[in-house]
Amino acid sequence: MFSDPEHNIEQLMLGQGMKVAEFGVGSGHYALSAGKAVGESGRIYAIDIQRGLLERLKSLTREKSLSNVEIVWGDLEAPNGSKLGSELCDAGIVANVLSQVEDKGSFSREVFRVIKKGGKILLVDWSDSFGGLGPHKDDIIKEAEAKALFEKLGFSVEKSIYAGEHHFGIILRKPKS
Repeated sequence: MFSDPEHNIEQLMLGQGMKVAEFGVGSGHYALSAGKAVGESGRIYAIDIQRGLLERLKSLTREKSLSNVEIVWGDLEAPNGSKLGSELCDAGIVANVLSQVEDKGSFSREVFRVIKKGGKILLVDWSDSFGGLGPHKDDIIKEAEAKALFEKLGFSVEKSIYAGEHHFGIILRKPKS
């Protein structure tokens, strides 16, 4: 089984009214699942640098009548590249994007900046390259490297989750102070 965004979002335990940022929205499956989880009073900020993916997601949100997903064009490797306020979001989603990010330090600092104190992130990425699907094997970031990247900023691992046969999943929490 490949990664199941709906199952993975359930592990993040989002609640009604929460604000959530998806850093590198890609196909939009996580943003759509999170949009359902936070309800109409919640807000999903779907951020990506690829305008075509954002346009596709905008169409999908209209199709599914999800008015709580905000499309944001941003360069997540630049300071304040998400264009979101500091400590704006209760939670964040980083799914299948680390292998594509060149400046992982800048990217992780932007995630840290946007998440509220005590907030959490769902980190899901490829654990291997499967039959030409997913990233090239040289671009895969190991689970331990991904953990270390966020732990050095102060996030702590809350739990590991099953994120699919070819993925790893981690829920991390930002310190409350």
